Amino acid sequence: RWLPALRRRCDIAGKRLSGTGVAAEGRVLRAVLYVYHSRLLRHRSYLALQQVEQCLKRLWKMNLVGCIETLAGLIPKKNTSQAHAECLVPSQPMLETVALKVLGGCKLILRLLDCCCKAFLLSVKHLCSEEFILLNTVASGLLSRLWFVIQYRCVLQSLMSLYGMLSTSLHLVSETQQMPYIKGFTFPSDISNFLGVNVSSEVKKQKARMLTTKKPTSWLKKLFSTMPEAVSEVGKKRNFATCTTAVKNCSIPCPADIGEPVL
Repeated sequence: RWLPALRRRCDIAGKRLSGTGVAAEGRVLRAVLYVYHSRLLRHRSYLALQQVEQCLKRLWKMNLVGCIETLAGLIPKKNTSQAHAECLVPSQPMLETVALKVLGGCKLILRLLDCCCKAFLLSVKHLCSEEFILLNTVASGLLSRLWFVIQYRCVLQSLMSLYGMLSTSLHLVSETQQMPYIKGFTFPSDISNFLGVNVSSEVKKQKARMLTTKKPTSWLKKLFSTMPEAVSEVGKKRNFATCTTAVKNCSIPCPADIGEPVL
């Protein structure tokens, strides 16, 4: 009875972990780090982005998706109708390996979310102080998208539910045939105790910190100064007239060359 549930959890966790959103944000992050490597080698925002990129790199090098897909391929797809019928199940070494990788992946994703939150707050802080405006603008948008993509797709929650099913499966298989592979480590029955934090409350704290950050609007006002009231009122009066005459005058050739620079 637990084999279809285990296969279903493996499919959900594999799809959410191998989504296009996380991979796309990782490629953009590597491109940004490559562009600013020689200019901002010791800048705090750049170092914080490097920590985020290291977490992503370690997560992909674990090959967690491939390990989960291998486990799903070992589970028989046809359910036996008889109650006491024999069927092939994944061995204890395979279940222990996948469970250990899932534990490490949850730790890494939790660390990744924390690094994204800290780097985002640091980028906004430097943005408010009008320091490296272009880099910090790109970094703040990239980090917020990466954080929300992981949370929106429930990557961490799917891995935690997969470990719960793996723990049950490992207990049942070890009772049938003892084949311990990983020695010197006791697999926790509750993954929340292993992570050491309450995931839901920690994510809510990070989201509150990111949403209540001071908005960097001072440098925007300097770059895009507001128009005078007189000019704006004249523009409002002539807005409809210019829109209506634009179509009529579209066939009239422009006296100036398009390629000439506009001062």
